[in-house]
Amino acid sequence: MTAPHGRGLLHLAAALDQQAAFDAASYVGTAQLAERGGLDFVTLGDTFARPGPDALAVLSRVAPATRRIGLVPTVTTTHTEPFHVQAAVATLDWVSRGRAGWQLDVSTTEGEARLFGRRHAAPTDALWREAGEIAEAAARLWDSWEDDAEIRDEATGRFIDRDKLHHVDFQGATFFVKGPSVVPRPPQGHPVRVVDATEGAARRVAARYADVALVRVVGPAQARAVRTELREAAAEFGRNPDTLRVLGSLVVDLGDGECAAEPGWGSPLFERSRELGGGGGGPRQTAQGPLYRGGPVDLAELIAAWHASEAVDGFHLTPVEPRRDLERLVNATVALLQHRGLFRTFYPGSTLREHLGLARPANQYAVTGGAS
Repeated sequence: MTAPHGRGLLHLAAALDQQAAFDAASYVGTAQLAERGGLDFVTLGDTFARPGPDALAVLSRVAPATRRIGLVPTVTTTHTEPFHVQAAVATLDWVSRGRAGWQLDVSTTEGEARLFGRRHAAPTDALWREAGEIAEAAARLWDSWEDDAEIRDEATGRFIDRDKLHHVDFQGATFFVKGPSVVPRPPQGHPVRVVDATEGAARRVAARYADVALVRVVGPAQARAVRTELREAAAEFGRNPDTLRVLGSLVVDLGDGECAAEPGWGSPLFERSRELGGGGGGPRQTAQGPLYRGGPVDLAELIAAWHASEAVDGFHLTPVEPRRDLERLVNATVALLQHRGLFRTFYPGSTLREHLGLARPANQYAVTGGAS
């Protein structure tokens, strides 16, 4: 399935992050709203640097209350055990019936390190190299069970075909793990991996391991340059670049009217945005990342223009006011994109990989017939 204007499918995702929200109902409600709009997935951020609910646990609660939308929690790799991380993400994939993702992130501060007391904070480059190794180890552990390894034959008393269970012995620079996993191979084979590739240290990890790369940029030319860099790097790692989705990541404030006069108004960036069909003032850089402020119709124009110009494969949007902005995003922006035939009106598949147009990975041990 290809978009009418010849580009690949447009992908849309939204963040559910809410300050001081600890009740499940608020997350369930916003996830269901995003699902009504047909969005590919929702994300929920997490960090050890501030108090808040555990993102993976919250989305495990959201899973049975939704049916189609992908669920992507942030799970940091720096102080958490790689074996436990992969098992938890695989479990989310099972309980959501193939809708799990995993946004990798690292913990860079000494305060976070003191919470665990195992080591001091390390340089960001080293932490992202470690995150890449953990992504590799997780993939091996997800493959440590072949899809049909479980027998569950009560008559013979056999639970598993041991020939289809593979040992993993992964040695990283700072850790090692041994398998097989304690969780059977997830429904998607590999849950979708998401990396914020804005910073250079994370970009190579995204190019090598991510299914979805997020880039926080203020203009289509910048987005296109990063997308090209990521696709070229993916090819250098032996990947098909078409298996990497690059989404522009914007904070959106839809509380203003259309064509609101923003600081970008009248600037070359704004004029270029208008040339590309984007309304409002276009995104501007803030401490929270690129911020779009305006109306939902102008946001639809911007999304359509960036996507048509091959700057991005879609967008990951973080609402300033979660309930208000998500409602306007779904009921106005998405509705307009659907009316123009630029975005899906229903989910043709049931898994997050299917939403993203990504194939289910082959099991590396079943293909080679060997074990590490």
